[in-house]
Amino acid sequence: MKIKSAEFVISNTDVFKCPKENLPEYAFIGRSNVGKSSLINMLTDHKNLAKTSGKPGKTQLINHFIINKSWFLVDLPGYGYASVSKDKRKGFQKFIKDYFNKRMQLACTFVLIDSRHKPQKIDLEFMEYLGVNGIPFCIVFTKADKLNASSLPKNIEAYKKELLNTWEELPTYFISSSSDKRGRDDILSFIEDVNFQVTQKN
Repeated sequence: MKIKSAEFVISNTDVFKCPKENLPEYAFIGRSNVGKSSLINMLTDHKNLAKTSGKPGKTQLINHFIINKSWFLVDLPGYGYASVSKDKRKGFQKFIKDYFNKRMQLACTFVLIDSRHKPQKIDLEFMEYLGVNGIPFCIVFTKADKLNASSLPKNIEAYKKELLNTWEELPTYFISSSSDKRGRDDILSFIEDVNFQVTQKN
């Protein structure tokens, strides 16, 4: 898929104020500081489409971007640690859950995992929530460039092993790096395939 256009549409905390167009959308979410904004900018080939920050908790709204006039990319707040108040974190949880439970246009969620770390409880619990609620998702292992050639596959295998303790089969996963654009073509091809399936159903 070639990205011809990527435009910001709206930010809000109310799922009912999200765009009304019946276009497939893809949500990106992960723990704070997982590299989400950098990944979004890499995928869309825009330097500042999503705001990047070294400070966790930068994204605090549901952010919609329309891509190629044909599908939405949705940047969601990170879960887990963020330098915001406990009340705000509770607010995140409510409108994030509202989004997942009520947004019928959602075609797939990309759950971002930092490839440098061992499986984290909060990530596993979040994926369990998606699975229990029948919300389709894929995993994107980020920051692959930060690991050497032997450590990266070891970490991925450890994560797959952990997932198979509770999952019958592994979700689709991608290995990415915003620095060297690793995984870009694979993720965009996946989105293109899902978009085609959606149009066939409609």
